[in-house]
Amino acid sequence: MRSRSCRRVVTLLLPAVLALPAGCRTTAEDRTPVKAGFTPSRLIDPVAQLDSNTLMNWDDMSALAEKLKQVNKPAVMPPKKNILVLSGGGAFGAYPAGLLVGWTEAGTRPEFDVVTGISTGALIAVFAFAGPEYDPVLKQNYTSTTNKDIYRMKNIVRGLLTESLAESTPMRDRIRQTATPEMIAKVAAEHKKGRRLYIGTTDLDARRPVIWDMGQIACEDTEAARELFRMVVLASASIPGFFPPVRIPVTINGEKYVERHVDGGVTSSVFVRPPWLPPADRRDPAKSGLYGSNLYVMVAGKLYADEEEVKPRSLSVLGSSVSTLLYTQAQDALFKLYFASALTGMNFQLAAVPDDVSCKIDSTEFNPEAMTRLFEEGRARAKGKDVWRITPPGSLPREVPAFRGSIKLDYLPPNDDTMFVPPPVPEAKTIREAVFGGPPSEK
Repeated sequence: MRSRSCRRVVTLLLPAVLALPAGCRTTAEDRTPVKAGFTPSRLIDPVAQLDSNTLMNWDDMSALAEKLKQVNKPAVMPPKKNILVLSGGGAFGAYPAGLLVGWTEAGTRPEFDVVTGISTGALIAVFAFAGPEYDPVLKQNYTSTTNKDIYRMKNIVRGLLTESLAESTPMRDRIRQTATPEMIAKVAAEHKKGRRLYIGTTDLDARRPVIWDMGQIACEDTEAARELFRMVVLASASIPGFFPPVRIPVTINGEKYVERHVDGGVTSSVFVRPPWLPPADRRDPAKSGLYGSNLYVMVAGKLYADEEEVKPRSLSVLGSSVSTLLYTQAQDALFKLYFASALTGMNFQLAAVPDDVSCKIDSTEFNPEAMTRLFEEGRARAKGKDVWRITPPGSLPREVPAFRGSIKLDYLPPNDDTMFVPPPVPEAKTIREAVFGGPPSEK
């Protein structure tokens, strides 16, 4: 009971540090019965509540992004690249893990030129980069793992008086078992071919993101380098306050320091890096461009939190507010990736836990039964046609802001999911015309 209390405190205060899990957090037993004051937004018409909804919104911006993509199309198409971006999400990493395994089984999974990972996404990224031969290990990690395989809760008093509520020794040992010298050597070999694996952490004291080139570290081929490789993976998944920071020694201008690194999701929900190119090709548009390349983004969780009435308690209000803030930041980060892909001509493809999938676990609750359901859901979706979303968050009716000029609201049928169609973007011959609506002034 004491362990569950500690975990519950962290869930309330840091519900989405791993990125996007908190919307799947509440169990049926925890839900407060819906009262008259709680209005499910899925029933409210998200459009036509005010004239201000005709102003530019995310739909309009995505239409503009597609126009810019057309404008930037090169005469000679560069080589196609495949980039995989993995978010955090703790136990909800079972869904993208299932996607990868199902993708392999479908026979359409490409070799990724670049893989980036944050938090649980860092754990998945190593296997995704190493290749389909590690799918069995990936499946085992996200279908049979329990809490005791990841952490040990401290005494509540000791936890509150030290830097973490739990010890991450079990996760460290598990990483050591899976990040074997053979796997790290495989990462090094692929790095030498030009492929890249990047993992993000957060420097706790400097309060900034740090991106680690894991292939470069692997290429050092020393026991110290292999240990650093494992430490970075552990650090990226170390929720601050719940897990202790990972101390990483560095040498700067001959001076030795010790940095404390925590979950990469603290400073970035997702991140992308361009493919590596030989120096001779970097100034050649026909070789350095990304037009036509694929940007695959896998989110370990839902894009939007499930609605629930927040209990009238300070920790519940605080936890829900922090969760909402982090969800919004993650949505913004995904939209930036979408817009960047449009500007560079890449094909944006996004996968997240579907809205209709029940997720009755915490991000720090490693329940094999629940994780297996998520894994199999991702595995099945990867073999279907509806796995990838090509629009950014904010383009569906339930995702737009609530525009109101009155408290008398109209209700839609629950199954009405009509898309809002933005005004057409006029034809444009140049980027300037697409952005500013006309040619430059002759004055």
